[in-house]
Amino acid sequence: MKFSYTHHMPYTGVKKVGQDWPVANKQFSPDEGVRIFRAGIDTKVFAEECGFDWIGNNEHHMSPYGLMPNPNLIGACVAERTSKSMILQSGNIVPIVNPIRVAEEYAMLDMISGGRLVAGFMRGIPHEYVAYNVAPSESYGRMNEAIELIKKAWTEPEPFGWEGEHYQFRAVSIWPKPAQKPHPEIVMSASSDGSARLAAEHGATMGVLRVQDYETAHHSIDVYKEHARKLGWEPRPHNIILAMNCCVAPTRDEAIRTLRRGYDYFFNVLGGGIRTAQRLVVQKTRYFKDDHDAERQTTKLRTHNQLSLEERMERGLVMCGTPDMAIEQITRLYQEFGHGVTNLSVKIGNVPDDSVHQTMSLLRDEVFPVARRLGVEERAAAV
Repeated sequence: MKFSYTHHMPYTGVKKVGQDWPVANKQFSPDEGVRIFRAGIDTKVFAEECGFDWIGNNEHHMSPYGLMPNPNLIGACVAERTSKSMILQSGNIVPIVNPIRVAEEYAMLDMISGGRLVAGFMRGIPHEYVAYNVAPSESYGRMNEAIELIKKAWTEPEPFGWEGEHYQFRAVSIWPKPAQKPHPEIVMSASSDGSARLAAEHGATMGVLRVQDYETAHHSIDVYKEHARKLGWEPRPHNIILAMNCCVAPTRDEAIRTLRRGYDYFFNVLGGGIRTAQRLVVQKTRYFKDDHDAERQTTKLRTHNQLSLEERMERGLVMCGTPDMAIEQITRLYQEFGHGVTNLSVKIGNVPDDSVHQTMSLLRDEVFPVARRLGVEERAAAV
């Protein structure tokens, strides 16, 4: 079992709940912003010391939800201060930005890090398309074409032209090229049927960005695996990433108190406007390929914050409690799905930074030494 660390770098200085998107930036304090950026980058660097295999950075726009409109800048900072952990860019929202720019910046990150880039290609939250004035109905077409173009830019030794439906370039020959050959590992979200099939088509590792329920996660994994097999390749456990929110403390009560406060801020302050914007995009555009995907997403948005923290713990949807409880929770998830990478979000809402560091230290000292053995016995028996 490998572990990936995600820190969205939320802006925690906003106090008013239920604000519409986009949130007025008059509430942004430069002094607070500097503190958040420095603390967030320091924490990402600390993740390597704590034994995380991957350190993640992601892209969001026009919201205090996350302060990384260009995650590659943060990835470069983290790459320069680390030496072992892979740098997971999870990722660039490729349908709304220039794909040649993504190819170039990812190649730079792979060089700066000495070949440690994991290249995330994400379709993004629906409202990101409103932010960048890109038609949400074009998201799949843009995504597929952009990835094909990026892969060719990474691997083609001679200049080439590109005349596609969404992108046209007279001549492409990027400098530098990636350090990893033929190119860095690609990670794509597989939270909908269309996304799962697209990930399989590109031979990418799939990620369930957050396990909402086991039935839906199983469905996404099954769609991904079945489509990959039709295309002639077999996904390995390493190709499946599952994500959970995480808070570990010396006592169960402390962990629950800490994460409950973080959830309250996450859902009521950071998430309200985003959910409203997403609902409008999902209802009024063809962001999803079929009605089944659209209906499932609408239901998820409607029920996203209805479960209590205790219900999430009971259903195995969150890692929360003592180190022993965390081991039990990650073991349950592995026994259910047999995945190879678990992505943990530790800075949930306004969870204090000292609580974030406590969780990470307990993961390092007590949880990871046990959890890393998951799957070893099965592989040994198979041999």
